[in-house]
Amino acid sequence: MTTETALAREATTEVAGRRGYFNWWRILLYAIAIIFTAYYLLPIFLMVLTGLKSYNEINLYEMWSLPRQLSFQSFIDAWVGSPSVAGLGRNFVNSLRVAIPATLISAILGAMNGYVLSKWKFRSADIIFPLLLFGMFIPYQSILIPLVTTLNALRIGGSLEGLTFVHIVYGIPVCALIFRNYYATIPNEMIEAARIDGANFFSIFTRIMLPLSAPGFVVVAIWQFTNIWNDFLFAITVTNNPANQPITVALNNLAGSFTVEWNVQFAAALIAAAPTILLYILLGPFFVRGLMAGSLKG
Repeated sequence: MTTETALAREATTEVAGRRGYFNWWRILLYAIAIIFTAYYLLPIFLMVLTGLKSYNEINLYEMWSLPRQLSFQSFIDAWVGSPSVAGLGRNFVNSLRVAIPATLISAILGAMNGYVLSKWKFRSADIIFPLLLFGMFIPYQSILIPLVTTLNALRIGGSLEGLTFVHIVYGIPVCALIFRNYYATIPNEMIEAARIDGANFFSIFTRIMLPLSAPGFVVVAIWQFTNIWNDFLFAITVTNNPANQPITVALNNLAGSFTVEWNVQFAAALIAAAPTILLYILLGPFFVRGLMAGSLKG
């Protein structure tokens, strides 16, 4: 009995030692993660500090100091405008008018393409899919001239409708890829059973595939909205009218000719980044679920 008790104590001590080791290792990992996260968020913290200061408070040697008096005038000037800078309010709305419909339409078209390419086998499907994905690898700079020519021929050049059309077309390949890989994880027996019951192409898509597509739509929505909202090349090329320019172009043009109001600049940058930050905060957990569900596998 004495020997068994000693062995039991040794085993308990060993298990406790292992638990202590793993706890310290976990604490170290969390500490490293917190340090890197804080380091990554330092620019945002500086932007918030500067945006809450008045122009007279801005000093290069006191950039990390807290505002002596909170002032939201920088955000008001960035949104509405001031005698020295133009406001971003109209451009913010322009970006919403482009990003929201382009994201929704490209997601729906991508879902239909992914459904066809994954569940409806037809001749030349293995050729059409690589050709569709080829659109993801075409450098945007190489097609700007024919793109503008085509949009002008369609009489939508320089408009928000033309910019929306561009993002829809360029969003179809990546959306089709995401949905094809997601739909590949859905059992084919469900499709076969629906066919036996007399369901056609569209009824299977609307009644079976779409209700199961929430994780895929979340991944596509975050991907597409972020890319469209942050786009600068197409925005500055397609929309030649300042009244139709998205917020990224307006943010680039916000700097003054002789002086730069850094508080207004940083406030405007925060306003421009707010929708994508909010999108990731609200849909971040669902985005991870969509990835784990197979949205980007295959």
